[in-house]
Amino acid sequence: MNPSESGAGALQREAAMMRLEALIHEREAVPDVVLAIPEPELIARYETLYTGAVSDVLREHCLMDQTLPATLLPLRPERCVAGVAFTVKSAPNTRITGELTFRAEMLEAMHGDSVVVWDTSGDCESTAWGGVMTATAAARGVRGAVIDGGIRDTHQILAKDFPVYYRYRSPNGSLGRCLISHYQAPVRIGTTLVRPGDIVLGDIDGVVVVPRALAVAVLVRAEEILGNERRIFSWVAEGASVKDITGRGGYF
Repeated sequence: MNPSESGAGALQREAAMMRLEALIHEREAVPDVVLAIPEPELIARYETLYTGAVSDVLREHCLMDQTLPATLLPLRPERCVAGVAFTVKSAPNTRITGELTFRAEMLEAMHGDSVVVWDTSGDCESTAWGGVMTATAAARGVRGAVIDGGIRDTHQILAKDFPVYYRYRSPNGSLGRCLISHYQAPVRIGTTLVRPGDIVLGDIDGVVVVPRALAVAVLVRAEEILGNERRIFSWVAEGASVKDITGRGGYF
């Protein structure tokens, strides 16, 4: 065999192989980001904000796809909730074997100061969250849940001071209808990629997700915006004109 032909064949084989390392890292990696502010303090400060201000700051970072779909509704519109993303992925499936064991493992893995973010792969027939899940999660210090799918046992959920976002309500349980495939791995809901450890903020207007690496910078900037808005509201209350307010650096 001609050595040049052998080398060409090796190059062709290499070219034919898909190089997926970068894509795997982009889609599956969970960066180990140490926050400059203790997590409980960070979460408490986020809960003094509102999603609109945080969304505006994310826009300053050219992140335009960090708001979860508007089809997600707050069960408690009066509540604001912030926490660290604990992600779950499920999909419609009739399989039952192993589901209860895997679900128990998932619940054991849930930790305090987290917000469950659950991607049901578009399921519209069953419910991923109910009264027992709420009680169990709350007992473990979980702060809330964002379910891109169904919930049930609504009276039991409302009996707990536990914010939930959901797409629909149904009496149908998930067993035999939907199967959990993994948890604490990146999930995509709408156009938003949510990684474990990201900061989740929800209020009456919806849910935004802040990449963990930007959590402190976004927090500080959003707090600055709130301070600016308080000054603008005071100028409006004093009767200042639009021209005066814009001249002082205000905006609308």
